[in-house]
Amino acid sequence: MSLLRRRKPSDSDKKRPTVPVPVQDSEADSTKGANNASSVPVPNSVRRAKARCSCFDSCCWWIGFVCSTWWFLLFLYNAMPASFPQYVTEAITGPLPDPPGVKLLKEGLRAKHPVVFVPGIVTGGLELWEGHQCAEGLFRKRLWGGTFGEVYKRPLCWVEHMSLDNETGLDPPGVRVRPVSGLVAADYFIPGYFVWAVLIANLARIGYEEKTMYMAAYDWRISFQNTEVRDQSLSRIKSNIELMVATNGGKKVVVIPHSMGVLYFLHFMKWVEAPSPMGGGGGPDWCAKHIKAVMNIGGPFLGVPKAVTGLFSAEAKDVAVARAIAPDVLDFDILGLQTLRHVMRMTRTWDATMSMIPKGGDTIWGGLEWAPEDGYECSNGQKKQQKNGNSDSHKGKGNKTNTGVNRPRVHYGRIVSFGKDVAEVPSSVIERLDFQDAKKGNAMADSNASCQDVWTEYHELGSIGRKAVADYKVYTAGSVLDLLQFIAPKMMRRGSAHFSYGIADYLDDPKYGHYKYWSNPLETKLPNAPEMEIFSLYGVGVPTERAYVYKRASSAECSIPFQIDTSAEGGPDNPCLKGGVYLSDGDETVPVLSAGFMCARGWRGKTRFNPTGMKTFVREYSHSPPSNLLEGRGSQSGAHVDIMGNFALIEDIIRVAAGATGEEIGGDQVFSEVFKWSEKIKLKL
Repeated sequence: MSLLRRRKPSDSDKKRPTVPVPVQDSEADSTKGANNASSVPVPNSVRRAKARCSCFDSCCWWIGFVCSTWWFLLFLYNAMPASFPQYVTEAITGPLPDPPGVKLLKEGLRAKHPVVFVPGIVTGGLELWEGHQCAEGLFRKRLWGGTFGEVYKRPLCWVEHMSLDNETGLDPPGVRVRPVSGLVAADYFIPGYFVWAVLIANLARIGYEEKTMYMAAYDWRISFQNTEVRDQSLSRIKSNIELMVATNGGKKVVVIPHSMGVLYFLHFMKWVEAPSPMGGGGGPDWCAKHIKAVMNIGGPFLGVPKAVTGLFSAEAKDVAVARAIAPDVLDFDILGLQTLRHVMRMTRTWDATMSMIPKGGDTIWGGLEWAPEDGYECSNGQKKQQKNGNSDSHKGKGNKTNTGVNRPRVHYGRIVSFGKDVAEVPSSVIERLDFQDAKKGNAMADSNASCQDVWTEYHELGSIGRKAVADYKVYTAGSVLDLLQFIAPKMMRRGSAHFSYGIADYLDDPKYGHYKYWSNPLETKLPNAPEMEIFSLYGVGVPTERAYVYKRASSAECSIPFQIDTSAEGGPDNPCLKGGVYLSDGDETVPVLSAGFMCARGWRGKTRFNPTGMKTFVREYSHSPPSNLLEGRGSQSGAHVDIMGNFALIEDIIRVAAGATGEEIGGDQVFSEVFKWSEKIKLKL
């Protein structure tokens, strides 16, 4: 029975008249369907508050849903068995091949020769040991490699500490950034992005451990000789190799450099033989006693055109594409951080980058009307049939095409051209004005204050100097050095004290005993070690930057005045030109010409660069991208860094480390036209 009873209306209630409450149309509409029985108006402020609460509640609900889903997926990821991803992959793609280490362990291979890894540019971690006030709390934290968290938290402070002194090329006052030591220095660049980790893991499967593996970490920003002056890095490599040989029964080491580490170890081999104080004092037979083989991966022996654009406009193909998609974003002043200008300011203090400027001039890279790669078909792809040492590839008969299409000729020798028309027309019709005598003008007075804070030497060029650079129209490998000298004389003065880019006429000239020549294979001899073997291992079949179309930038006075012209496209008739970049064969970073020439011809047999005739081998790996996302970066990649996970390359390295010779792993393996192109280079051998 209900505790409350409805009161029956009395006779007086029936007689009492009801007074209707007027309701405005808007209010009636807003309350229609919500409470038809009510005739009390709802204030507008109440309705707005309800709307705000409803929106706020929806946002909170959505954020909570996303966070809950994220944590649930993270829980599942950490709770799943370690073999689950492989199970899913095999269910989709079929059984995966054994990793090289597992495969070779089944064949009976075991660890034999100690191995030394020499990382390249940017892949080695750097940590802070002393800094300014803005870097408080970062002692021994990674400024390079790892998570890069400090880039986002304090970008200008990070740039300040990653830069070197413009005068000395060493530490700025009050700053000490040093290389991370041990295998962790370069196993992963960032979490999940391997560099040396896959190779290290496969070597471990046949018995290698930390006492038989050594990461020769060094500060890749400073010049090679200065790594010894500041950190004694070269002496540490020498001591560790001697220790590894002594503690492993006298077995010589197998050295595995990657990228710029190839040039660094080339410098080391001359340094260790040279008498002190300039050299390590090891004597002329040190390499013969301690090194079995040098297996160079992706070696830029003769430099890379990409280094020119990095120094000229802080660009490469990827940066140029980003600028085209979002014009001016990388030049825009965001909270005082003008991105590209700060990148240029920082990287122009890294002297080691100048080691990769193209070497050998027009003799190697070609001139206005010729280049070794003339006739290369960008759309042709790579031959899949393997060619070995006795094939006709040595005679230049590989990978010919006859498509019947009359395509514009690609002038690869024109590394920098101002305008697509200049890159394509015959050199006889190009009108060029010499830039070297042009009067520079200091633009500092006309620029705002921020220009002076991001000094890149472009501020001292002036409008006359900028115009003179563009009016010269086209630059080959020889004139590129003059260009860099004109736009950045202070940078080039430092660089020329540590690196050289020519070709030696007479290698017995005493001047070649100076360390500035030691990383240039065209101005130095290989060690006196006839039993040592040298390998050139690199990927092919990846479009690789070879030459560039530039334009004057329409940016502010204090910005970088030149940029790659991404509107320059070759179209179907000229597929080699994409987004202002002429592409050739290589591993995406290093062209075949630079990676393969020395082992294919410059050092092949007894030459003046290889007087003892040590054996050299070219091992190319044809690029195959991953077939699906589950394969990650792929096990058959030929890209510059991803090749470090290439199963075929890892297998070759393990076999040599386990005692095999170059002939026993198959000699030369060539898919490109490197031998044909090498024959076109008229170099005195």
